[in-house]
Amino acid sequence: MTKIGETNFEWGSRTYIIGIINATPDSFSGDGLMAQGSDWVGTAVAQGIQQAKDGADILDVGGESTRPGSAPVSSEEELARVIPVIEGLAKKVSIPISIDTYKSEVARQAIRAGANIINDVWPQMDPALFDVVAEHKVPLILMHNHNEPKNAEQSALLGGRYVGMEYGDLLADIKRELEESIERALQAGVARENIIVDPGIGFGKTVEQNLELIFRLRELKTLEFPVLVGPSRKSFLGYTLNLPPEDRLEATVAAVTLCIERGADIVRVHDVKAIYRGAKLTDAVVRR
Repeated sequence: MTKIGETNFEWGSRTYIIGIINATPDSFSGDGLMAQGSDWVGTAVAQGIQQAKDGADILDVGGESTRPGSAPVSSEEELARVIPVIEGLAKKVSIPISIDTYKSEVARQAIRAGANIINDVWPQMDPALFDVVAEHKVPLILMHNHNEPKNAEQSALLGGRYVGMEYGDLLADIKRELEESIERALQAGVARENIIVDPGIGFGKTVEQNLELIFRLRELKTLEFPVLVGPSRKSFLGYTLNLPPEDRLEATVAAVTLCIERGADIVRVHDVKAIYRGAKLTDAVVRR
């Protein structure tokens, strides 16, 4: 069990759903809220309220695009994007709020603004983030990330993907590097029960490697931590089916279903209502 905010998450009892809120102008999935008008903060808060109604258990706010080939933003810019959204959501929803970042200062200020969990999408980038998590005693998602800009390839229709990424043994390498991140977090004082792992679908992995990762996902259960996956609208779906991000809902539902069957505890998605229904049915079959 992990307590996130005021909510107890009982791992194994059902699949939990994280709704994605992209406070960016350039999300790969086409839902970057800063591109949707001057009142984008209000739009972001309204989206979070709707996702909570649709079945989300956590809302994940991100202020920097992580699509293949994307440019980084400063901490100042990221804070300007996410803090107003987190503050607005904290006043309107009762479910936990997550901050999607790898920067320690963004994490610190997000917690002060109302975030209850840190989604560290690049654990090796800012080790001080672990200290922030330990200080505030909040849960931490550790994601495996092998982003290499030089290996990013772009398509006008399908978006970015990674090519030429090499692993000795995909799942063994992911597990080893997650274990290294886990150990660093524990040494910083993060409580073991507050750690969640994410194998990083789409982050420094080719289309075939992402498919293999889902097929072998059950191997991550030997880490004995809750497993989060984020296949939603990812480019491996688009390149497999030759479909742009806005046409990947059915593929996302299929990927989520496969991940749940293979042991996923949490799924991070854009289309909460559809995924909530699919996950509920899948749970009725696999969590008997």
